[in-house]
Amino acid sequence: MNRSTISPVEARQQFRAGLIQPTSGWSAGYAQANLISLPQDLAYDFLLFAQRNPKPCPILEVLNAGETFGGIFGSNATEADIRTDAPQYRIYKHGELIDSPASAVDYWRDDLVSFIIGCSFTFEHPMVQAGVPVRHLEAGRNVPMYETSLACRPAGSLSGNLVVSLRMIPASQVADAVRITSRYPAVHGAPVHIGDPSLIGIDDINNPDFGDAPLSEPGDVPVFWACGVTPQAMVMSSKPPLAITHAPGHMLITDAPDLGFQVP
Repeated sequence: MNRSTISPVEARQQFRAGLIQPTSGWSAGYAQANLISLPQDLAYDFLLFAQRNPKPCPILEVLNAGETFGGIFGSNATEADIRTDAPQYRIYKHGELIDSPASAVDYWRDDLVSFIIGCSFTFEHPMVQAGVPVRHLEAGRNVPMYETSLACRPAGSLSGNLVVSLRMIPASQVADAVRITSRYPAVHGAPVHIGDPSLIGIDDINNPDFGDAPLSEPGDVPVFWACGVTPQAMVMSSKPPLAITHAPGHMLITDAPDLGFQVP
């Protein structure tokens, strides 16, 4: 199976059938996305949180309470289901991670509003096409992700710190990585930090909070992008009664072409 050429519908069917693996490199040409589903009475607070923190939380789609597909994520229940079509989920109750199932059906409630948020996996294919190496993609591993010491702007009852993803980039190609990713603001855009991890509160770059340890070659520079796992850090900090998210690196694959999010 060539994961890069499989269609979004086919990818979602495989995940619905129980395949669990990170989605970096899947369905080239289509946007990938983060997920958070929250009770309807918290939906406005989260919309405000996302509006105030657009780098980590660029919203691509919002489903109505109880909806399980729609917009850029399928036109019917056969094509897409928000509860089953990510490879793996995380279930939080009052900020505590209680389960990491392959399906969220058993935890679903009809008052849940789902937010589909841009993911940096979307711009990895353009980086590769431009000759910029993506180390974790080459190795078939998950991207390393870290909670930083940088506080997001709070909204209502919701607050938390910024989470970033890391890609080790050859020093001579950092400018290319910045240029390419800056054209995709809806999927986190340009990096938020380049260089010394300790300046953003990361003490041990080899021990990420989420994902796999980074891979590097001599001459590589650490480059950090805002990450859609930030809402999970917010959940752990703010402790809403229930939140359903994707497992870090195990994304929703949407029907939206990635070129639709590229700006000149």
